[in-house]
Amino acid sequence: MEICIHRGTHEIGGSCVELAHDGYRIAIDLGLPLDAENNDPKWLPNIAGITSPAEDFLGIIISHPHQDHYGLLAHVPENMPVAMGMAARRILDTASRFMPGPKPHLGNLELKDRQALTLGPFAITPFKMDHSAYDAYALLIEAGGRRLFYSGDFRAHGRKAAQFERLIAAPPAAIDCLLLEGTSLARLDEDQHFDTETDLEDQFAAAFKRIAGLALVFASGQNIDRLVTIYRAALKTNRQLVLDLYTSEILAATENAHLPQGHWESVRVIIPHSQSRQASETENLYKRHRCINWAKLHELGSKAVMLCRSSMINQLARSGNLAGAQALYSMWDGYLEDGKLQAQLDALNIPLTKIHTSGHADTPTLKRLVAALQPNTVTPIHSQHPELYESLFPNVVARTDGQWWSI
Repeated sequence: MEICIHRGTHEIGGSCVELAHDGYRIAIDLGLPLDAENNDPKWLPNIAGITSPAEDFLGIIISHPHQDHYGLLAHVPENMPVAMGMAARRILDTASRFMPGPKPHLGNLELKDRQALTLGPFAITPFKMDHSAYDAYALLIEAGGRRLFYSGDFRAHGRKAAQFERLIAAPPAAIDCLLLEGTSLARLDEDQHFDTETDLEDQFAAAFKRIAGLALVFASGQNIDRLVTIYRAALKTNRQLVLDLYTSEILAATENAHLPQGHWESVRVIIPHSQSRQASETENLYKRHRCINWAKLHELGSKAVMLCRSSMINQLARSGNLAGAQALYSMWDGYLEDGKLQAQLDALNIPLTKIHTSGHADTPTLKRLVAALQPNTVTPIHSQHPELYESLFPNVVARTDGQWWSI
């Protein structure tokens, strides 16, 4: 089996790996780079079958629904076979209604936990993982008697940590090469662990208790674990969780009845101006969601926790909902670097507190995966610090973007 990491040996995001065997090829992930200024086909890796016709290219496997892993699917041929989890497909299909630009081509092949999918000479076995993206998988790829394990993005401190423990308890054997993500390397000391979602639940509850007015939480509508954390903290402090339509529709797309839903008594849904078109197109809107208007939000006041985004702040201010409000930020710090959100909040005298934990594995968790799999080689991917791998893991062989090698 031949392998080429087209993008990812020295960066986080934009992931794409091509595999070849016996005259056929597949790709794992087709991500948009984090520093891409737009979703343009110029970011596509030069893979025959994606950027030009080729009969030997069999399809694309998407490990999870984060844009840095699927974001270039809008530019692949319409008949391209694409495999991903069914919940991931529903989430991306729902999200595309709210996003500008062309819709991603989502294909129709399904990844199922620990059930092999065959494409030509390749057998692809997904392993469901704990990650900030819902329906995320690591992938075992077998061809020609060789075995590659692609970690995808994962962690062991989320609400699905049992998935990681299940893999560690019964790992696949005889791994020739492990492509190991290292997003978090250098963010903590080697022996430190990230806070768990349970830790965050306590931190949010404490914050909700001290906030006099509306609690504004800035978090991704697709970070399902975090939404559960916020919901549970709201329940503990007798606050109503208020979601925007986008987030409520994403939760519905999971088809998981155990997750907070827009029709629950303890949840309310508000429709910002930016989502009014989607609201008009949402079938059975008021049956599917317990919708409230901005006046009702004002009545809730200190009894509400609202999932917020910067585009909603001016509307909140005009409707008089920000007296005593405070903001809690629960996303990657990089999104704050342009200073726009901070400036908005400063203009309204709204303090901002960070409550967050990584969607990626800390170093002790990475070591546990390597120890369990015992691969012949470990190759860095999805990391800005591949130079750190050799001091942390055995049998490290670093690669460069565009380099082909065989196992």
